[in-house]
Amino acid sequence: MKLVSYLYKKFFAVFIGALAFFVMILSMTDLLMNLWNYISKSVSFSQIGKIMLYYIPKTVWYSVPIAMLFSTAYTLSDLYAKNELTAIFASGVSLFKFTSPLLIVAVFMSVGLFLFEDNLVVPTYAKKQELQKSALHREKSLNNDRIVIMSEEGNLIYKADFYDNKNEQLSVLYIIFRNEDKSLDTIVRADSAKWEDNHWKLSGSVAYKKSGNSLITTSVDEAHKMRLVEPPETFRNNTIDVEEVNTKEAREYIAHLQKAGLPSAEAKSVYYKKFSFPLIVFIVVFLAIGLSGKTQKNVLIISLALSIGAVVLFYVTQMVTMLMAKFGTIPPIFGAWFPVILFTVISFVLLKYSRT
Repeated sequence: MKLVSYLYKKFFAVFIGALAFFVMILSMTDLLMNLWNYISKSVSFSQIGKIMLYYIPKTVWYSVPIAMLFSTAYTLSDLYAKNELTAIFASGVSLFKFTSPLLIVAVFMSVGLFLFEDNLVVPTYAKKQELQKSALHREKSLNNDRIVIMSEEGNLIYKADFYDNKNEQLSVLYIIFRNEDKSLDTIVRADSAKWEDNHWKLSGSVAYKKSGNSLITTSVDEAHKMRLVEPPETFRNNTIDVEEVNTKEAREYIAHLQKAGLPSAEAKSVYYKKFSFPLIVFIVVFLAIGLSGKTQKNVLIISLALSIGAVVLFYVTQMVTMLMAKFGTIPPIFGAWFPVILFTVISFVLLKYSRT
């Protein structure tokens, strides 16, 4: 127990300092990247302060893996440099057994990071984005154009030139009704449609029904009108950044994209990353254990360099796989999980050949 207490004392002292350092770096980077925009839009100091405050949970979420990697690598390298680990190994305690308390911390922190992201990071980051867009006059319009929406499992298809969110009105609307076997039933064209009494009320409408090999013109029957109940929210400019919503809302958004027949690969890959990213905390501890002891000189500088290098390599790998998933080169789940699997393998290899 004395060894565990000693290890935790050294580790957490470094971890807290490293976490604060990386949070400050990320916060200042975001500030400097937007500083000219804040100045040009005459954003007040209080607004900038609120934006930075809401960004802190996101920076903590990003910084925890880096801080874990650095603090583990530095703590073990420092013990190597002072020959304390040599004495521990000589007493019959293996490197894996000695560092297992850090792995236990990493497991709990991985779970905590997922819950932290889903319950605190998501709402605060969304608020940060909202305040920043408002301060820089970049408010998002919910109006939409060139809309195609599928409903009733593809048996009902809406195509509209424009959706006016304020008036809840569609302009130049075509509606295709299909039979259960997906054969054409009726095509309806309307100059406009307005949302009233929980359905779309058509104006200037005409129906084209299939008769043999030709279409005949007729009025829209009531049975078809009663099926026009797709809510206005479906037609809005509903492009959502999956990083700004929790897992439940992300699943609902992906379901909406699939229902509407819209591309969903990018949203899916970001959704899967919500589950894969917290495991990085556990992986980096393995990685740091394998990287430790490579030098007994300049421990602070070497540990920092190895930590930053490993994290940059991971994020670059993740960026490439996420882009490949976005463009359909690889499955979305593979785009999110491949970097985790790759670095898990690397960590085990480094651990196998580490000094014991």
